[in-house]
Amino acid sequence: MTARILITGAGGEVGTLMRTRLAAEGRVLRLLDIADLPTATDGENVELVQASVTDMAAMEAASKDVDAVIHLGGHSLEESWDKILRVNVDGTHTVLEAARRAGVRRVVLASSNHAVGFVERAQGVAGDYAFPRPDTYYGVSKVAMEALGSLYADRYGMDVIAIRIGSCFEKPKDVRMLSTWMSPDDGARLFEACLSAPSPGFRVVWGVSDNKRGWFSLDEARALGYDPKDDSERYAAEVLQEHGELNPSSPAARYVGGAWCGPDFDTAVKEAGR
Repeated sequence: MTARILITGAGGEVGTLMRTRLAAEGRVLRLLDIADLPTATDGENVELVQASVTDMAAMEAASKDVDAVIHLGGHSLEESWDKILRVNVDGTHTVLEAARRAGVRRVVLASSNHAVGFVERAQGVAGDYAFPRPDTYYGVSKVAMEALGSLYADRYGMDVIAIRIGSCFEKPKDVRMLSTWMSPDDGARLFEACLSAPSPGFRVVWGVSDNKRGWFSLDEARALGYDPKDDSERYAAEVLQEHGELNPSSPAARYVGGAWCGPDFDTAVKEAGR
């Protein structure tokens, strides 16, 4: 079992969901976020670090005596190019380089379905290594994340796994998420598989549950030892009653990235003011 794990972005949605689920006897979770983190509860074996993933000195210090890093930190929604570049791209480089300097041999990166957002659903199941077709600056940052992970694996012999997360919430929030959902419990199962698989090298895997309506391959994740137990279908009636079926001509129905492929996420035009 991995004894000490550094989790960046530990105060975010996924980090919060994983905090209790990745806890284990004999394991220390070193939780890092730029924001304040909830204090440890009785018996919780955590170390709290307030720092930015863009701060090399802080990340080097946080990476000392760590067996693995789970990198969740960064902007989780579309932002201006400057913010995305600084936090998501430069921040990922900082995390990987700090891990390398500290001798950490395994890093798990939180990539996203938005790295391949403009892949059309009509093309069938999205493969684990689907060619990058980002739908936003955020999606571009996840492509860069995967490329940096590949570089550090090949050049420095690190084990780096990029998880293209679909939608990790307690339950699906809309119809699209019936296809993209990863339950928190399955998320923990996948992270554990990524931490324990022997010598994976560089891998790209989909982070989704075993959904009846799923669009994504689970081959690479299963090859690492991932055994998903959940299916969004148990929420289907509730979600469909609230939202109705997807309009087949809408971006949400046509593309893997859903509404992020629509005009509301055209950040370049918004920044240019036209």
